[in-house]
Amino acid sequence: MIALIEASSYFQLASLAAMADAGLLPEADERILVLANGSQVPELTTALDEVPGFDKLAARFDRVVDFAALSAPRRPAQFNPREDELHIFERLLRSAWDLGDEPLTLVLESIQVNPARALARIFFDAQLWIHSDGLMSYGPTRNRLPMPLRQRIMGTIHVDLVPGLQPHLLAELQPRREVLSTENLAGIFSQLAHGAEFDLPSSSALILGQYLGSLGLMDAEEEFELHLEMLNEVSRREISTVLFKAHPSASATSAARLAAAAKDMGLDFRLLNTDHLAETVIAAVRPAVVISCFSTGLATAKFILGTEVYAVGTGMLLQALAPYENSNRIPLSIIHALFVQDLPVPEHSGAEDRLSDLLLAVAYCMQAAQLPHLREQAESFLAAHYPEFSAHFKRRRITKLELPPRWAHISSRRSLPSKVRGASRRVLRHGSKRLDTLSKSLGRLAK
Repeated sequence: MIALIEASSYFQLASLAAMADAGLLPEADERILVLANGSQVPELTTALDEVPGFDKLAARFDRVVDFAALSAPRRPAQFNPREDELHIFERLLRSAWDLGDEPLTLVLESIQVNPARALARIFFDAQLWIHSDGLMSYGPTRNRLPMPLRQRIMGTIHVDLVPGLQPHLLAELQPRREVLSTENLAGIFSQLAHGAEFDLPSSSALILGQYLGSLGLMDAEEEFELHLEMLNEVSRREISTVLFKAHPSASATSAARLAAAAKDMGLDFRLLNTDHLAETVIAAVRPAVVISCFSTGLATAKFILGTEVYAVGTGMLLQALAPYENSNRIPLSIIHALFVQDLPVPEHSGAEDRLSDLLLAVAYCMQAAQLPHLREQAESFLAAHYPEFSAHFKRRRITKLELPPRWAHISSRRSLPSKVRGASRRVLRHGSKRLDTLSKSLGRLAK
């Protein structure tokens, strides 16, 4: 048995290394790490096998293959073979990666998108495990999976980023859940931080950029205003030095503009031009606070590295995010609930676990057709707590799903079901024709 274990990001590499140390990866005679760089601009980012500490992380696996190099110049996320090509690509990959005729187990990231989905289709008889490292794993499955994939999914392995919180990913299949404890991942971050030198003061604030423009969530000016609010928070805390770790895809111009704004505020602005993970920087520098919007780094900083965090702009984005089923909604709701509304994590919430109940209701609103069994619980939560948590829900969505509270429903004609709107239009057209006929008859009588 050979296990192919796919990774598309540096954070996934760290998570998979921790999963290997914890004994959570499926048993296999050989474990092969498959690199599938998920960067949208791989030409401008560091290759996964060149990131700091890669050799230490890769040592957990028997060997490494580079899918990105094999598929270049096409990015792994663009790899989507036709049905009649699947057997050809199976022969190609088995030959290129020296797999022979061995049975396979695949440990993949999100099964809903390529290249994970493509690999699962190519190796049509392999058992499937889904590993997840970020906050999106707590959200529902984006689309219903075809039966050939559904019936091969054995389970999921996720990082316990929010202690005690259960993921909704693939919940409709009731998969086996394997959980990576925060202690295991903290050990990896400490290992990566050992020997990493950053000439930075520990009393600084660390801002994590997210490049939200690339997600279509806001334009460049709005993103600058968001980062500006992060700088204002640093000033309010009377911290003199701010470290800014830009998203790898962000432009140098945006960082330069932010540096100028920080100088006007009297802040010592330092741009972190490093390939190290944000968590490695946090573990090495121990900043006073980590500030971002809804970066997974806020959860790792707080619950894995014990650092104070502050979230900016989440309330505004919860309402701006479209469509409602956007996969970023659950990460946004988690960060807003934890670090703006100050809800406790499930592990420390006692009998009343508001966070889990909230996310269950959000998950149902996102994917009601796939999660009909959650409706009763979603109704109960919204009936009791909608005013407190209204930022997480859109009135149009609860109107469409006929969820409580009724007083929050949109009563305009646009909120009516399409069949009702269509019937209304037909009635109006029919009435208009009758009036037109009557008018013509009256006109003839007048003559």
